[in-house]
Amino acid sequence: MRRLPVLGLAVALVFAASIARAEEPLVIKAAWASVPGQLFPILMQMKNVLVHYGKSYTVEPIRSPGSGPQTTALATGDLTLAYFAPAAFALAIQNAHMSDLKLIGEATRDGYQDYFTRQFAVKADGPIHKIEDLKGKVIGDNSIGGAMDLGLRYMMMAHGMQDKTDYTIVEIEFPNMVAALNAGRIDLGFFTTPFSIEPVKSGAVRVLFTMKDAMGGESELTVIAVRKPFIDAHRAALVDYFEDTQRAMIALLDPANRSASIDLVANFTKQPASDYANWLFTKSDDYHAPDVRPNIEAMQKNLDIQRKLGLLKTDIDVKAYADLSMVDEAWARIHH
Repeated sequence: MRRLPVLGLAVALVFAASIARAEEPLVIKAAWASVPGQLFPILMQMKNVLVHYGKSYTVEPIRSPGSGPQTTALATGDLTLAYFAPAAFALAIQNAHMSDLKLIGEATRDGYQDYFTRQFAVKADGPIHKIEDLKGKVIGDNSIGGAMDLGLRYMMMAHGMQDKTDYTIVEIEFPNMVAALNAGRIDLGFFTTPFSIEPVKSGAVRVLFTMKDAMGGESELTVIAVRKPFIDAHRAALVDYFEDTQRAMIALLDPANRSASIDLVANFTKQPASDYANWLFTKSDDYHAPDVRPNIEAMQKNLDIQRKLGLLKTDIDVKAYADLSMVDEAWARIHH
């Protein structure tokens, strides 16, 4: 009987510890591939405008240069939020059987109004002047299965050409495209900021067509996805995350803060601020939606093209896999 008070105290301590753990901020494990193409690692550093960070959630940024590893990490639970290409979103549903995958936000969109659109370029003094001239040529592709890869294949198909039959693809990272063109290892390369700025400006390369040309308008480049059970368990914290993301995005994109915003990116990438001065956070840059709300119609077009190319076996209705209630609720809080 004398042991009962001690046992009661132990139970109380365990109960108190479990409550404390329950009140700890949710750790959101979010992937990122490159900055400033994907801004969320920068946004999460802007603690002066983040009102919920460290209270309801914290973020663990996970470097993941490819969409494939993100799909695997989502399946194992090692990743919470995937920031990957629309093609990867569709293949996660089809091949990894993630029927519970949800589209909840956007990181990067191509071809919005007169903002930057990714470029497919050749040597300025080379013999290639039209799409048909690429027959039998070698194309440098930053990521097979990525957003630009989809644009390339769709453009080539529109001109009657197929991979392996009419042209060859080799994977080359963005920073190495110019060198590969100059060395004659490839005949066409993929270009995006910041690697496109100097070669296009100096006239070293000539843009043959753009992503907007290929897709017939704007398209999604990087979307945010999560599995539904995570939403069900942590929806309130995700709304807080998106509210902070939107607040930080508004501040980052404010022209009055441009110099400070560029400094944040320069410090993160360890590159001189002068490298970004002429284009970052202008219309020469990717479009970043302040509300991080994806364009469902553009996303649907991405997946429909994927289906036409034979990369998807079935049609996927994007609306059936979208849950934009969290970004909408967060945006309403800010603009109530």
